[in-house]
Amino acid sequence: MDKAKMSVIIPTMNEEKSIGLVIDEIKDAIGSSMPFEILVVDTDSKDRTRQIASEKGAVVVDEPRRGYGRAYKTGFEKASGEIIATLDADMTYPASDLPSLIETLETRGLDFVTTNRFARMDKGAMSAKHRFGNWVLSATTRLLFRVKLRDSQSGMWVFRRELLDRLELKSDAMSLSEEIKIEAFKKGKALEVPISYRVRVGDVKLSSWKDGTGNLRYLFTKRF
Repeated sequence: MDKAKMSVIIPTMNEEKSIGLVIDEIKDAIGSSMPFEILVVDTDSKDRTRQIASEKGAVVVDEPRRGYGRAYKTGFEKASGEIIATLDADMTYPASDLPSLIETLETRGLDFVTTNRFARMDKGAMSAKHRFGNWVLSATTRLLFRVKLRDSQSGMWVFRRELLDRLELKSDAMSLSEEIKIEAFKKGKALEVPISYRVRVGDVKLSSWKDGTGNLRYLFTKRF
């Protein structure tokens, strides 16, 4: 296989219902337009997630340590592409948008592109409680760090690998999502663009209260 121009990183934990669909969508979107690799960073799934991912041609990376941020950091270490893209394993994010996000990154000379799920959200894709929690976290991020973000918790990003050398990413938890955006907007050329956001396939893994309050605490810890 040619050296990958892009590495797509997907953290997983028991996503057998959806991981194959996500991988297929990535392949359909990118096709032969560039060399790419798909890295599935699996945190001890008990179902067929790893088997399905491997059969679909993804590189499966075992990460026994729990944590959303920890999984992504491991993926960053293993990725070989000069461009890194991230997606969740539950079909909520549109892999079909990857080519347009890469084009935006390259034609506008950006280091980091993140996405705003609230611009085009399907009915039922997010509960009212989660929408409110995301609004609180995004508003707090704007207030504390003066960054132009409408969706600080989005998990779909495309960025240049070299940017990682400039970022201080300390979180191993869900708060890595907000931290990488804050760092990218402060230390690189970054932009937020709208995407569609869909109803997830499979079971919800998010612990609303624990993850939400943890993310809010981390914003204040990082700022002060």
